[in-house]
Amino acid sequence: MSEAEGDRIAELAKRRGFFFQTAGVYGGVGGFYTYGPHGASLKDNLEAAWRELFVTREGHMEIDAPTVMPESVFAASGHLETFDDMILECPDCGASHRADHLVEDNTDIEEAESLPPAEIATTIAEHDIACPTCGVALAGEPVEEFNLMFETNIGPGTASPGYLRPETAQGIFVDFPQLSQYARNQLPFGVAQIGRAYRNEISPRKGLVRVREFSQAELEQFFDPETDEPPLTRVADVSLPLYSATQQAAEDGGLQELTVGEAVDRGVIESDWLAFYLGLSLDWYASVGVDMDRFRYRQHRPGELSHYAADCWDAETEIGGDWVEVTGFAYRGSYDLDKHADYSGESFSVFEQYDEPVTVERPTVDPDMSELGPRFGGVATDIADALETRAERDPDAFDGETVTVEVAGDRYTVPVEQTGFAVETVTESGEHVTPHVVEPSFGIGRLVYTALVHAHREDEVDGETRQYLALPPSVAPTTVGVFPLMDRDGLDEYAQRVAGELRATGLSVTYDDAGAIGRRYRRQDEVGTPFCVTVDYDSLEADTVTIRERDTTAQRRVPVDDLGETVLALRDGDCRFDEL
Repeated sequence: MSEAEGDRIAELAKRRGFFFQTAGVYGGVGGFYTYGPHGASLKDNLEAAWRELFVTREGHMEIDAPTVMPESVFAASGHLETFDDMILECPDCGASHRADHLVEDNTDIEEAESLPPAEIATTIAEHDIACPTCGVALAGEPVEEFNLMFETNIGPGTASPGYLRPETAQGIFVDFPQLSQYARNQLPFGVAQIGRAYRNEISPRKGLVRVREFSQAELEQFFDPETDEPPLTRVADVSLPLYSATQQAAEDGGLQELTVGEAVDRGVIESDWLAFYLGLSLDWYASVGVDMDRFRYRQHRPGELSHYAADCWDAETEIGGDWVEVTGFAYRGSYDLDKHADYSGESFSVFEQYDEPVTVERPTVDPDMSELGPRFGGVATDIADALETRAERDPDAFDGETVTVEVAGDRYTVPVEQTGFAVETVTESGEHVTPHVVEPSFGIGRLVYTALVHAHREDEVDGETRQYLALPPSVAPTTVGVFPLMDRDGLDEYAQRVAGELRATGLSVTYDDAGAIGRRYRRQDEVGTPFCVTVDYDSLEADTVTIRERDTTAQRRVPVDDLGETVLALRDGDCRFDEL
């Protein structure tokens, strides 16, 4: 993002109450922002629009899990070991920088996050990259991994370590056994959540783009990978702007416009479920104010993929020449459920009933604990459980004289004759299935920022430069402003009554009687209010008011009795202003 554009949006955001740095009286702290009155309303409206699509229309359940969880959750999920960014500390001023961002800011390399730390260090030396804070050369300084999670203690003392969640997803995964019961163990089903997440970013920057506390709206779609298919026909003809990993690697690669059906048929998007959610989401972005000429879906290259993802596509928006991720669509497979099952010892599967019972061969183990106990001591029971799991997933491993299993990171070799391994013929009425997961994860703050940047306009009205936000009426912080032409002669009482009646219909209304009417229009234009209603002397005579549309500044006369219904229809897209 260009510095001028960033400064302009930051100034507007602070002056008009969209967002500003928290605790400014104490000097503030990087990566924490307060949403002001207009920003909180815009954020709420975006979340409501997301909930309307992904919960209400798609028929998924929604939960609200805690933001603090015990250490065991994140040990199981892999975040303790792998949730890292690359940090480099300036030897002179001591400032910490995210090393891959230094490379991206000072070279032509994009997505440097996918490079290993050693290569990042080499690139910094080759390009003579200096500390952005003090200008000292950073060549030769070590690039190290830094875990991004905030650690805390649950209860007094340090006996129960915990972490602020770095994503809302783990709250869904860890409670899957309970949630699957609410879904009556019927796949597929989805679980949604909107809430705060926390990442101790090395170098927060670009306003709401990279912060340490942020809101996510995530859906975890659980399905049987063998039998469940998404309703692709609903989105098969939706045209997607795709930037695949193959196109990124090609010298002449670029954006491909393919329908969902074409992308699946050609194997550009391998997962039908990922393709479905890319298609389902496209119109939603436009509805909340994203400029679709500045939008794309970019596939992660192999080195970028998170530890849990088999494939991932990011929805990205262009801001000042930079592409910013606003959503990640990840195919997580059964990674999370398998991990929590292994660590907790509980079942994270769903029992699917067959239409008719079937006879199958089933590998089993019956470990000889009189041998395993003396040999392995306290871990013997865990080894027996691991043998059972290994038999279910890889019965061929028992073909030799010994079999090896892993418990808490350590490997143990057991003679097959002591495992009691056998293959039995059994009649079964169903099977336990560990679902796979596709996850659309939306960054609400980044979408708020995108909406502000993409909606910002300048034009000239009555010989003066005007700034306004062309936000869709459905997400604008305020729907309608109500003004008395003069603050006297009963116009103010009439206007206040109109404002109250509009609020009673559920509309967001602001009342303003200060200053010239043109200045009041400009104030509302600048915060994106799509409609303004003016009460004048004709209103007292004929019970009509003037309604003005923000983008065109066109005005129409409307009976006051029809005003609420009219504004609701305009906000919801059921009526166009030029039809009034």
